[in-house]
Amino acid sequence: MRFELSDEQELFRQTVRRFLETEAPLSTIREKWYLSTGFDKNWWQRAAGLGWTSLMVSEADGGGCLSGLPACDAAILAEEIGRSCGPGPFLPVSVAAFAISAYGSAEQRSALLPGIVDGTSTATWGLAEAGDAWTVDDLDTTVAADGEDVVVRGRKLYVEAANAVDWVLVTGTSSRGITQVVVPAGTPGMTVQAGRSVDLVRRFGTVTLDDVRLPATAVVGEIGCAAEAVERQLELALLLQCAQANGAVGELFDRTVDYAKYRYAFGRPIGAYQALKHRFADMLQRLEFARAIADSAALAFDRAHVCADGSAEAHELARIAKAYVFDAGLDIIDDCVQINGGIGVTWEHDAHVFSRRVALDRALYGAPELHKDALVDELGLVAR
Repeated sequence: MRFELSDEQELFRQTVRRFLETEAPLSTIREKWYLSTGFDKNWWQRAAGLGWTSLMVSEADGGGCLSGLPACDAAILAEEIGRSCGPGPFLPVSVAAFAISAYGSAEQRSALLPGIVDGTSTATWGLAEAGDAWTVDDLDTTVAADGEDVVVRGRKLYVEAANAVDWVLVTGTSSRGITQVVVPAGTPGMTVQAGRSVDLVRRFGTVTLDDVRLPATAVVGEIGCAAEAVERQLELALLLQCAQANGAVGELFDRTVDYAKYRYAFGRPIGAYQALKHRFADMLQRLEFARAIADSAALAFDRAHVCADGSAEAHELARIAKAYVFDAGLDIIDDCVQINGGIGVTWEHDAHVFSRRVALDRALYGAPELHKDALVDELGLVAR
C-alpha cells in the first residue's frame, strides 16, 4: 500500500510537480542532451530553494524534512522527478549529504553541508569499480594512512555528475577496513573522464585517483569503520532510484491508458477491447506492487536509521525493491510501447525517454540479479 501523505507532504508533492512542469518540462528534455552537464546550476539552486537538497540533512546541520521520515519525503520527490525524467543530481547529492550529516565530523558538516543545502555546491558518490563491482568486498581503491595524511589510489566508474560536482565521496579499503574520504574536485592526482549515458539528462564519468594526498580530516568517520555507513548509503540509493523508476513507469502507463481511450480501431477505442483491458489490469497490478515495495523500503529505512528500529528489515527491503521494481517496470514500459504502436518507438514519442531512465537505473548500484543473489545467500545463511 502507499503510505498516506500528510497535508505538508501533499503540498510538497504538488509544488515539486509544478516546478518540474514549468522549469524542466518533459518537452525540453531532448534539448538538454546537448548540455555537457545535463542540468543548469542556476536551476539546481532554485530546486534547492524548494527543499530538494535538505531532506537527508539533519536539522542541526541546516536541513530538515516534512514528516520526520526523511527517506519517505525524499521518495515522494524522487517519484515526481521520475514522472518528468527530470534533470539534476538529486540521488547522488542526497546520498553524499546523508553520509556527511550522519557520519561526518563537525568540521566536515559545517564546511560541506551549507553549500549542499542551498544548492551552491553539489556532490556525488564514487562507489562502483571495474568488473561491475558494486559491493565493498570487490573494491580495489585503497586509502592508506601516511603520517597526518591519507593517500588514495584507485579508479571509480559510473560516477554520476562527475564533471559537475564540487566534491566526491569516495569509498575504498584500508588495512583496517572500509574507509570513506571526501575528495574536492580538482585535487592534484584526481582526474575525471566525462561521459554520457542513455539517459538524456544524466551524465556519468570515471574518476581516477592517482596517489591523491589528503589531510586525515578528509576521512569520513574513522579509518576502517565505514562499512555500516556504506550499507546505509546503498539502501538509500536503492530506494530513491526505485521511487524514481515507479514515477517514470506510472507516468507512461497513465499516458498509455489515455491513448487507448482515444485511439480508435474498427469503430471502437482500443482500450475497450477485452485483451487490452486485461493487459492494463495486469500492468497496474505489477505497478502497485512495485510502489508498495518501494514505499515499504523507504519506511523501513527511516525506522532503522531515524527511529533506530529494524535495520535488518531495511537491508532486506531495499534489495527486494531493487530486485522487483526494475524488472516489472521495464516489462510495463515494453507493453506500453507496443500498445502505442509504431509511434511508440520513434524519437518524437516520450516512451523512449522513460525507458532510458529506467533501464539506466536498473544497472546502477547493482542489477536486480546481483541483489537477488545476495538475498538468496543471506537467507541461506539464516536457514543454516
